[in-house]
Formats: sequence, C-alpha cells, structure tokens
Amino acid sequence: MQIKVNRTNSANAAVEATISPALLQKKEEKMLASAASTMKVDGLRKGKVPTHLVKARFGKKIKEDAQTDALRELYSKALEALDVKAELVVGEPSFTKFEEKEGGLELVMKLSFRPTVNVEGYKECVPEYKAPKVTKKEISERLEKTLALVADLKTVEEKRAVKSGDFVVIDFEGFIDDVAFEGGKAENYTLEIGSHSFIPGFEDGIIGMKAGKSKDIEVTFPENYGKQELAGKLSVFKVTLKEIKVKDVPETPSEEMIKRLLPGVENPTLETLEEQIETEIRNEKLAKLFNEEVKPKFVETILEKIALDLPENIVDQEIDLQMRSVFGKLSEDEIKEYSSNPEKIKEKREEFRNDAEKSVKLTFIVDELARAEGINVSDQEVLQMIYFEAMQQGANPKEYLEFYEKQGVLPAIKMSIIEEKLFNKLFTKGK
Repeated sequence: MQIKVNRTNSANAAVEATISPALLQKKEEKMLASAASTMKVDGLRKGKVPTHLVKARFGKKIKEDAQTDALRELYSKALEALDVKAELVVGEPSFTKFEEKEGGLELVMKLSFRPTVNVEGYKECVPEYKAPKVTKKEISERLEKTLALVADLKTVEEKRAVKSGDFVVIDFEGFIDDVAFEGGKAENYTLEIGSHSFIPGFEDGIIGMKAGKSKDIEVTFPENYGKQELAGKLSVFKVTLKEIKVKDVPETPSEEMIKRLLPGVENPTLETLEEQIETEIRNEKLAKLFNEEVKPKFVETILEKIALDLPENIVDQEIDLQMRSVFGKLSEDEIKEYSSNPEKIKEKREEFRNDAEKSVKLTFIVDELARAEGINVSDQEVLQMIYFEAMQQGANPKEYLEFYEKQGVLPAIKMSIIEEKLFNKLFTKGK
C-alpha cells in the first residue's frame, strides 16, 4: 500500500493512495479460507468446503469486504502519517477519486479534523444594550390577564349582544344536507368566543346574538378536518344561546386565587405575584432583545474577529442538508432537469456555501465558548426539553423522542440548548 498525505490546512487533508492487487488478493484469500472453515454444504463436512465453492457463492461480497478492510487499514495509516488522533476526525471521509485498476485501487481520500479555535477577546464582542424596563401599567395588564385564568365565570344580567372574549352557554346541532351528523350535537356547552376552538366561522356567527335567541350558522369544515366524512363539507348549525358569561376578575384577588397562581410558594401575597409577573415580563423583553438585536450583532462581530480553517466535509454536509430541503419542494420536471445537468446542481450548491460556512464556523466557535464559560448540557436536559415540547403540543413524549431520533437531530437540539445557555450567560454578565 502506497500513500501520500497532503495537509491542506489545519482542518483538512488529502490522502493519495494506491492499493495493490496483491494486497487485495491476500485479504480475499484470508476471508475465503475463514468462510470455508465455517460454511456448511450438503454432502461435505464442516471445514472441508473447497474455497472455489465459497468464491462462487460469496465472491462479490468477499471482494467488497476485502476492499473495505483495505480502506480501514489506509485510514489508520493516513492518521498515523498525519499525526492526528482518530477522535479529532469530524464528518465522514470522502473520495474525490476511487478507481479500480488492474485488480487494485487508486484513490484520493479527503479527511477533515476539528479545527483549533482561539476565542481570546470574545467578551469584547458582546454589544452594549440597555436593560428593558417594566412599567406599572404592563404589570397591571398582565395581572388582570393572569387572574382571569383562575377567575370564576359570572352570568351577564344586562340584555346585551355577544362580543369577542365572552363565554357563552349554547345548545347546538349540526346538519349536512338537512341530515344531522354524528358528534355535531351538544347541550349547555360553554364556549369562549375568540378561542378559535370551533370550526372557522362558528364563533363569529355567535357574535351579536342575545341570550334566549336561536340562529342557523352556516360553516364549511376545513379540507384537512380530522373526520374525513366531514372534511370540506358545507354544514348548518342550529344554535340556541342560553347565557352570556364573563370572567369575574376582582380588583383585589383573594388569597385562594393567589395560592392557585403561586403553587409551592410559602405565604404567597399579591406583592409576590406582582414581582413574579414583573420578572416574567422583563425576561420576555430580554429574550426578544437578545434574539432580535444583541445576538445578531454578537454573531456578526465574533465571526469577523475569529479566523479558523473549516472542515470541508462538515461544510459539504451542511450544504447537503440545504440541498435536500430545496429538492424536497421541487416538482418532478424540475428534479429531472437538475438530474440531467450536473453543472446546474453544482451552481445550486454554491449558492448555499457562504451560509453553510458561517453556520459551521459559528458551531465550532460556540462549542469553544461553551467550554470557556463552563456551559454543559446533559442528555437528561435534552430529554426534558423534548418532553415539555411534546406536552405543550398535546403529543406523546415517547413518540416525539423517537421521531427526533429517526431524524438524527438530537445533537442539533443539544447544541441549540448550549447556545441559548451560553448567550444568556454572556449577555447578562454584569447586568
């Protein structure tokens, strides 16, 4: 085996190699002998199967296995020649040349390594910003909305019409072509107007009604409605409005309401609740400020400040992801056009190169900054985040996790959590 290594830069290398026919043949013979010793053939004793029978049955597979074994050997020798530890290799080795020649192989293998990242002076890249303020009016408005979550409903005594935000008690029955359909009937049903929990148009049809009145409301079921027999169908709901109710939000919340909103807090008070609300609003404003202003400025500055060699294999993988996303949205004719024009595919790939390089560069910088700041994220934290996300979506957490595992995005989720923790720590230091 002849190899020649060329270190392109600190993160990439090319390995030119020639694997002789003799080496491949030797490996094949060894594999044939091993298979012959364990192979069972009717009429022959175990271990007495001629190698020509093994080759006739498994020749192609053994040839492939011999090449794979030779490539593993080449990989080890290349790392040794480059003086690089295996754990520093990133991405999968790729081949710019792979030719079978007179029973041997001639190839060029590309390897990429974790780059050295010098983040010295990174704290200077954090932009200045003014901490957001929270007004008494904002606290008061949020307090009212928060209290409404646990407030009781009270009947509206005045003879007024329904408006958005009201709760109504209704009887209703749905019909398609004058025939009542299953699941379309209810009595004394409480519905929040504006919640969008019913078919589009249903709640709007109730606005303006008065208690004691009846009305036919015409709506069309969405095309993607859960029950196929109703999807896209025009229907009429006969609705009787029995009561209008509103949330009974007191000016001063009771002790019981405060306890319900602050579970686990010892001796909760209105002041405690207002302090929590103020903190929530401030954190929301900070998150918005970080995401929309501080983070983009920091990322732009840090990418300009820090220079590093990028692993080409990882950049190519990032471009592949972007290409798959684009091709998934193309028509069959467009895909055929690209398939017959390799140059057009190459041009399309180059459109993504700049963004891919920035993304890969930022990933390695964030990884190094996280080490510098002592940021760690356990697998348990990733699982917890996925669990809460599933619960918010009303989905099965186990199925959610299995979906992410199949998509192979768990490392990306972990990196996103690390990034969020890192930026929060950097941006709030000294504030």
